[in-house]
Amino acid sequence: MSAVERSTMRKVAWRLLPFLIVCYFISYLDRVNVGFAGPAMRADLGLSATAFGTAAGIFFLAYFAFEVPSNLALNRFGARMWIARIMITWGILSGAQAFVTGPTSFNIVRVLLGAAEAGFFPGVIFYLTLWFPSAYRGRIIGWFMFAIPFSSALGSPVSGYLLNMDGIWGLHGWQWMFIIEAIPAVLMTGGVLWYLTDRPSEATWLTTEEKTWLQNRLAEEERAREAVVTFKWWETLVNPKVIGYGLVYLGLVSPLYTLGFFQPQIIKALGDLSNVQVGFLNAFPYAVGAVTMVLWGFFSDKVKERKWTTIFAAACATAGLLIAASNDGLVLKLVGLALASYGIFAALPIFWSLPTAMLSGVAAAAGIAWINSVGNLGGYFGPQVFGIIKDRTGGDYYGLLFMAALPILSIVLVLILDRKPAASSQAAAAE
Repeated sequence: MSAVERSTMRKVAWRLLPFLIVCYFISYLDRVNVGFAGPAMRADLGLSATAFGTAAGIFFLAYFAFEVPSNLALNRFGARMWIARIMITWGILSGAQAFVTGPTSFNIVRVLLGAAEAGFFPGVIFYLTLWFPSAYRGRIIGWFMFAIPFSSALGSPVSGYLLNMDGIWGLHGWQWMFIIEAIPAVLMTGGVLWYLTDRPSEATWLTTEEKTWLQNRLAEEERAREAVVTFKWWETLVNPKVIGYGLVYLGLVSPLYTLGFFQPQIIKALGDLSNVQVGFLNAFPYAVGAVTMVLWGFFSDKVKERKWTTIFAAACATAGLLIAASNDGLVLKLVGLALASYGIFAALPIFWSLPTAMLSGVAAAAGIAWINSVGNLGGYFGPQVFGIIKDRTGGDYYGLLFMAALPILSIVLVLILDRKPAASSQAAAAE
């Protein structure tokens, strides 16, 4: 590694990653804190598990519809302006969840929240491809997605304490939780406008030599990708391989969001636990996932391998969910949930190294958004199916078994999609 590469990538990583991690931390917490509010909301609003799972997951239908247009707008207007727009609208609507009065208003707010937040995650993934060469993406996306388990690990006990504000100024604790946790998103809007830089050519914080090296490296990789295959943005929407990667992502996202929405309720049912105790216990699997996500991304970059590192992690997710389904004791249940958390979170950043190795330019903006859209449909169907099964069986056993089957879908599809491109994926990782 040359001195200019080392200095450039160090500056880019320290400039962009901590800020984007904070933004995604806020985003993900605002997306899934509804799961922690679930037990109290269901009691106060008279919601069944099916109604709650449907409302929690309906967010992703709007997310699906607006994802690609949002990412194309980000490519057109720049990350700084568009991410700021996303943050202020989702912050306002996340806080509005405090004022729902039943299933109808809950569904409406969740739909609007999904439309508002659409494009943030795939937009940042696309944004990172404008700054980081392929060889860095496993660890970089891992660090960025570190915000998912970290937000749940830290946010769970915080949410537990906020739920204890029940009765202050006539509001329920879950209402205070939504209001207080929405404020950072609104405040960060100004930070995005002031801090982010759209492209390397505009980076005044890089030297001329560093900008030249980074632009040349990224342009060289783009030419190499386009020499193999070139997509128009709309062609990515019907490309079988892109759709296949979307289904791989669905197999990982479905259990991710189902646990995000229902895991506090699963833990609560294990004994006479307070909100704060549930918060800390709920944080444990996410803490495991946060650490292993970053370490597994580093390992994947080091060995220059994407396919089998993704498959192994997905297999661990299935094993963990099977353990959680088969045990009703607190310790073994948490061990299973922690292993599932490791598998899901370790697989996610490495998975994204696969499609970004074949997409570039505006096709990357559309393709990444489309993969994320298809995958995030699992955020709708997963919680809904789990809620239906829970209502009909009175427990979590069959719902967790269903979730355990979904990462197997991801494994099969990765084996199919990456039969020939395995070598090229490794080569892309080594570039």
